[in-house]
Amino acid sequence: MRILIAEDDLVSRRMLEATLLRWGYEVVVTSDGLAAWQALQEKDAPRMAILDWMMPGLDGIDICRKARARPTSEPPYVILLTAKGSKTDIVSGLQSGADDYIVKPFDRDELRARVQAGVRILSLQASLAARVRDLEEALARVKTLQGLLPICSYCKRVRNDHHYWQQVESYVSDHSDARFSHGICPDCYESVVRPQLEILNSGDRKAG
Repeated sequence: MRILIAEDDLVSRRMLEATLLRWGYEVVVTSDGLAAWQALQEKDAPRMAILDWMMPGLDGIDICRKARARPTSEPPYVILLTAKGSKTDIVSGLQSGADDYIVKPFDRDELRARVQAGVRILSLQASLAARVRDLEEALARVKTLQGLLPICSYCKRVRNDHHYWQQVESYVSDHSDARFSHGICPDCYESVVRPQLEILNSGDRKAG
């Protein structure tokens, strides 16, 4: 898991980076909002971001809003880190698009628990997205025949949507992914093919 840090205070930034590295995460460090937003737009952008609220260029709230407005199937999981700790501030932060909120100075146990919760959510999102992709691919390959098929009692042709009559195999091929390999069933062999062969053999004997 790669985690983006956006913190303009040097001491807080280094403390946060060292803590995350100690826990085994890969860390991308930025010191202002513009650099953080640029990192989040890269192709292999970190899936999680810990953003300071007050930063030069863009603040954490601005980044949250821009991230949520950006069309993507994998939005970042954003944790706001700030000294603003009132209920009004927390509500404002969450309404801007943040997924979680930590008040400075952060408690390491609390930070670890919130990061782990974010990792679990991202894992679930990735698993769900993969299943959705698999389902979409399966549905794209599947066609189904539904409803009542009007079929002639004599020639066994099927009437299509344009009221033309066509062979059953042609109709099924047009409305599904099924393909046909032709053969001869035992009943047809005895009632149709064998008599024809006997006639041919009889003609050959007479000719000889």
